[in-house]
Amino acid sequence: MKGNKTREESDILKEIKRNTTREKEVIQALEKRDGLTWEEDGVVYMDGRIYVPNNKKIKEEILKENHNSVDVGYLGQHRMLELLKRTYWWPGLKEDVKRYVQECIKCQQNKVQHQKKAGELYPLEIPQGLWQKISIDIIRPLPKSNGMDAIVIIVDRFMKMICLKATMTNVLLEGIAKIYRDDI
Repeated sequence: MKGNKTREESDILKEIKRNTTREKEVIQALEKRDGLTWEEDGVVYMDGRIYVPNNKKIKEEILKENHNSVDVGYLGQHRMLELLKRTYWWPGLKEDVKRYVQECIKCQQNKVQHQKKAGELYPLEIPQGLWQKISIDIIRPLPKSNGMDAIVIIVDRFMKMICLKATMTNVLLEGIAKIYRDDI
């Protein structure tokens, strides 16, 4: 297994050596000659990590090898980023890791849910005729129009008929009952 991994890493290094394009910030860091960035055998090192050029194929291969590895399993974003940052560096590494893990089907299938389970749903009883079962809602506050700033919505659950009536935000239960009595 380890021999296979070494072969894969050397294949990745060969691809990195073949790709001579460099981002502006890498060229500037090389020109500084501060000891933190250097080039050795066609590979650029930044803070001791291998610089990966802007090549989608190389980056995808590195992400795949470090995420889908039998040795470590399917790592989450944070652990995968920590593992990659030990060896590699490229601009946008964090965003690429996040995208890769979010697009991984196995990770999404096995993802642990951190939210409370939803309660059981209890269906509403089906009404037998018109206006036997209704639902009432109020939308408020709205911009004033003709002295009104709210809408009462009354829905017949049998036919899904709705009645909309303009009212005031401070309408009481008695006011809603009056609207129902007079307008329905």
